Amino acid sequence: MNSGTPRGNPHEGTAPAIELRGASKAFRTPSGTLHTAVRDLDLTVERGEFVAVVGPTGCGKSTTLTLVSGLEEPTEGEVLVGGEPVCGIRQDVGFVFQQDAVFPWRTVLSNVMAGPRFRGVPKAEARERARVWLDRVGLGAFTDRYPHQLSGGQRKRVALAQTFVNDPTILLMDEPFSALDVQTRALMSDELLELWGGAGTDRPDDAPPASVVFVTHDLEEAIALADKVVVMTAGPATVKQVFPVPLPRPRKVESVRLEPEFIDIYREIWSSLGEEVRITRERGASRVA
Repeated sequence: MNSGTPRGNPHEGTAPAIELRGASKAFRTPSGTLHTAVRDLDLTVERGEFVAVVGPTGCGKSTTLTLVSGLEEPTEGEVLVGGEPVCGIRQDVGFVFQQDAVFPWRTVLSNVMAGPRFRGVPKAEARERARVWLDRVGLGAFTDRYPHQLSGGQRKRVALAQTFVNDPTILLMDEPFSALDVQTRALMSDELLELWGGAGTDRPDDAPPASVVFVTHDLEEAIALADKVVVMTAGPATVKQVFPVPLPRPRKVESVRLEPEFIDIYREIWSSLGEEVRITRERGASRVA
């Protein structure tokens, strides 16, 4: 992240961070029928790679994250993290949801301490780690506040601190900034890139950052953040195309969007994504008719 060129796989020859091999997931509906959310999904995320996933509404993007996290098991196929099959929820996987996952009765400091405490970290150490990460996300002066006393952007900073305090090697993000206004969303995207890239951390220079899978409906957001963008088909989802994003790092979201190369990448990806969006709309219209 500290170089001015795109980053490749920092650990050549090791197992990828995440692999989905022919993964499918079907759910039983209330009427008793089976709904297939994802089908024959093949996806690889290298160590230290930031991957954005885009696709039509309801196509199965979030289901992909739950399979990687261990919250759900595939109906068919395999899901591997670090070359090992996913069997249950892993402690080295962080998950940032669209809705704030905070305890409303706890202070900001107590919320960020909760993860380390659940993992058996002594209280004093958990408090110190939480304070460090709250300082890093600009909330050092808000440790005694409660979630309802914070703005939407501040609550998202709490969510980032809650996640990074546990030092995840895998970071799953499900439309984490979608409820924010445009300006706050851009600021949070920049903050995420800084935290992911190791700004202010003690990570060695040769150690890769967390491997990220970032689900979003915003194609501009996907391109501005990611090393590659994965386009999913209309549901049941599978990978349609993977587009590399050869924009140099470090990046600032608002400025990178003005680059001619950014616009070219956007047009290329939208030509693929737009087809799937139209298919989803046509399916919806036919059901109404």
